[in-house]
Amino acid sequence: MVRLIDLNPEFAKALRDLPLPAIEPAPWVDPPPLREARVALVSTAGVHRVGDRPFDVHARDYRLIPADVRADELTMSHVSVNFDRSAFQQDINTVLPLDPLRELAATEVGSIAQWHYSFMGATDPVELRDAAAVVAGQMRDEAVTAVILVPV
Repeated sequence: MVRLIDLNPEFAKALRDLPLPAIEPAPWVDPPPLREARVALVSTAGVHRVGDRPFDVHARDYRLIPADVRADELTMSHVSVNFDRSAFQQDINTVLPLDPLRELAATEVGSIAQWHYSFMGATDPVELRDAAAVVAGQMRDEAVTAVILVPV
């Protein structure tokens, strides 16, 4: 990870001065027991299927990842200069832990969602609101009751 002191001073100041978004309180929802939960993954690693459109700088959209995807069908187009890809190159599960989730589904988790979601983590979160609302609706339609967030 790049340290602010290693960046151009003007860029570092711009990062330090980014406004924090206001987050309104939301009602708490009691989840079902894990053995009854339908679980989806949401990653900010810029992961997508090999044939999908790569993420651009500051992408405001997301990519769908099917639950039955194989590791060799995935790639990453995360464009942040301070992102180390070495873990991803060794094991996709560091940024999209589908294999561990599949293992948990055999004993601990009710079911795995048909679709999982990947965003570009180098994007201002405020700019992701519209896409996040669409994803939330898709998860609601698929009866997802628990989400594992994988911030990268």
